[in-house]
Amino acid sequence: MHDTFGGNVFIWSGVQWFEDVLTSKLFYDAVFRSLSFSFLALLIQIPLGIFVALRMPKSGILTTVIIVLISIPMLTPTIVVGYLWKAMIQPDTGLLYQSLLGIGMTLDMNHPIWTWALLLLMDTWHWTGLVILLCYARLKSIPNSYYQAAAIDGAGAWSVFRHIQLPRLKLVLAIAILIRFMDSFTLYTEPYVITRGGPGVSTTFLSHELVQTGLIQFDLGKAGAMAVIYFFIVLIISATFYRLIIPRQTTYSSVVGGKV
Repeated sequence: MHDTFGGNVFIWSGVQWFEDVLTSKLFYDAVFRSLSFSFLALLIQIPLGIFVALRMPKSGILTTVIIVLISIPMLTPTIVVGYLWKAMIQPDTGLLYQSLLGIGMTLDMNHPIWTWALLLLMDTWHWTGLVILLCYARLKSIPNSYYQAAAIDGAGAWSVFRHIQLPRLKLVLAIAILIRFMDSFTLYTEPYVITRGGPGVSTTFLSHELVQTGLIQFDLGKAGAMAVIYFFIVLIISATFYRLIIPRQTTYSSVVGGKV
């Protein structure tokens, strides 16, 4: 609620910066792009994570190898992920660029569809492992007696998934959705490294708009107001997800007891 021009001098501005942010088309466009990216990321990564977890062996050396491989991207710093994928799309030496060229496709980073597809692919590679590990751990805890009873009743794969596995995945899926939404909605480093918010403003997400306002334009008052609004958007959406997905009667003891 202040403005500053440096020198540790602050000027009271009241709610002026909040009014500027909430009446700015650039702000709403950035919010829409961030929400769209989060929605698409969840739409891809949640079903993919469940699919892979269902097909992982429950034990053995192969399981260990798979867990290690899907954990490596999650342990890779975001700045490294950004530069890794940026190197992969270089026209002369990039593995991804040359692979697409080999099947008759040209990766055009000046086209918004290509940039969005690349960022979604990168984010999926980076974080789908989280969904896989959460789902796999929960699936592994289901007693074999459930599957034996289903086999005696002649239940098919879809019935087993719908009535045995999916109900027990609800809690971990809720956690995965919450974590992945918050991560994807606040995504900054990788898009900045790869696209710098372009082409145009097609990948200028809300996090990028905030940094642009505060550090590039040095408009600290407006950036501060935007940060507060940004925080409340994340808080409200996350709380809404939590209320819709996790039943109120869910308790820690019921989770530990395997009743969820």
